Amino acid sequence: MSAQPSTASVEGRYRYRFSPGALAPFLLLAVVVYAGFASAIDFMVGQWNMDEFSHGYLIPFISAFLIWQRRAALQTLEFKGSWAGCALVLAGLALGVAGRLSSLYPIQHVALLVVITGLVLALAGRPGLRLLGAPLGVLVFMIPLPNMLLNALSSELQLISSSLGVWMIRLAGVAVLLEGNVIDLGNYKLEVAEACSGLRYLLPLMTLAFLMACFFRAAWWKRLLLFISSIPITLLMNSLRVAAIGIMVDRWGPGMAEGLLHEVQGWMVFMLSTGVLVLEVVWLAGLGGSSGSWRMAFGLQSQPLLPPGVPRRQRVLPAPLLAAAGAVLIFTAASIALPSRAEASPPRETFVSFPLRLGGWSGRREAMDRVYLDTLKLDDYLLADYVDQVDQDGAPVNLYVAWYDRQRAGDATHSPRACLPGGGWRIEDLRQIQISRARIGAEPLRVNRALIQYADQRELVYYWFEQRGRVVTNEYMVKWYLLVDALLRHRTDGALVRLIIPIPTAMSTRAADGELQRFAIALAPRLAPYIPS
Repeated sequence: MSAQPSTASVEGRYRYRFSPGALAPFLLLAVVVYAGFASAIDFMVGQWNMDEFSHGYLIPFISAFLIWQRRAALQTLEFKGSWAGCALVLAGLALGVAGRLSSLYPIQHVALLVVITGLVLALAGRPGLRLLGAPLGVLVFMIPLPNMLLNALSSELQLISSSLGVWMIRLAGVAVLLEGNVIDLGNYKLEVAEACSGLRYLLPLMTLAFLMACFFRAAWWKRLLLFISSIPITLLMNSLRVAAIGIMVDRWGPGMAEGLLHEVQGWMVFMLSTGVLVLEVVWLAGLGGSSGSWRMAFGLQSQPLLPPGVPRRQRVLPAPLLAAAGAVLIFTAASIALPSRAEASPPRETFVSFPLRLGGWSGRREAMDRVYLDTLKLDDYLLADYVDQVDQDGAPVNLYVAWYDRQRAGDATHSPRACLPGGGWRIEDLRQIQISRARIGAEPLRVNRALIQYADQRELVYYWFEQRGRVVTNEYMVKWYLLVDALLRHRTDGALVRLIIPIPTAMSTRAADGELQRFAIALAPRLAPYIPS
């Protein structure tokens, strides 16, 4: 039962409340915000179906609970509003426009959080924003990571988990060999795949640590340490899981790394990591001669509510909030009512007529499965295998070109750097090289060169982006030029060109480079009619 403060302790304070009729404008504002960012919100919720982001479903409810917990303190604020909130809303709306034009959902997600934060500041002013900092801060964890960052982080966590896991296995006296992410136990090879990287419970554990830090009544450095420690705790505990699986497989067979038992092991690791965080709270609470129990320091006791005798006053909607809401309404109405801006669609040849003979190479077309077409949402494509007419027993070169008439959020070129790891391939080496004899326009062709491996298979990949007269190798520059050209040239068309050659055991990497470069020299001058500048 929570303690009730006396009337004297709240002397000079008031209980502020909105009238019951004020609920309708707030609901209307929520609908308007959703309508303005509908595609970005729908995409975000769709990403929550992934194991890595499944905690996202809980974040809005957690934020609402944190607000409810602060209800007593909120009742003492008049909510005068701040014009800085209106400016922040305008900045968020501008960022949302940039996110749409550059087809980047992460930018739109950040813009949504900026708009929400600006509306809170315009409503409650700086005191209210300080009080609601934690409920707003936890919303960051509902934003899915971009695919490039997600895959890069997963790959790094796989390597760390593999290395630490093997070290622990050797401590247990088990002979083991590590080859990339494959743990060789002699009679069984254990692959540390994406599901075992630890990313699936790194993000939920960071969210949990953030919440614990919000409740932890301690010095700021203790709360920061608690939050940051969730990262090494996840890495160490996941490495322990990999080591435990390796030891059990060595002693009781491969069934220890499969099926329900494997899933239960992951759940146990998350629960153990949570237990470590709780123990850390207990340790930090007693560090530095702190008095009181750790339960008090952890903030488990309810905040006292205002007594019934506190005078009541009616709140009014502040002018900054009305102005900010008007800006959001204009933004949403414009995005819905105004027709899409006409974009220039340059004339081009379709890939149906693309030649199947390129220099000394002969090609054979392939059709892409519907499931991939639905995902990529491209407007035209070419998929073909080319073989050397002189050496037809040599390795074939797979050519893939994806063309988009218009690129928007969710409908844009997909980088192989993000897609290949998702298919189980590991990028062993990634660099940029220049093929001096291959030219697109007046400049020598510059490509991304990726050496990839999946189990015992190795392949060499060249890829580049042709975007409205530019050959680009950096994925982030592709998005930048997309934004610039959408604003200045009313064009967002573009293409991805990708070449792949398998590397059999008898072929060296240098020989594979020679084959791909020779094919690129024959290909480059033939692309102009199909990828206009």
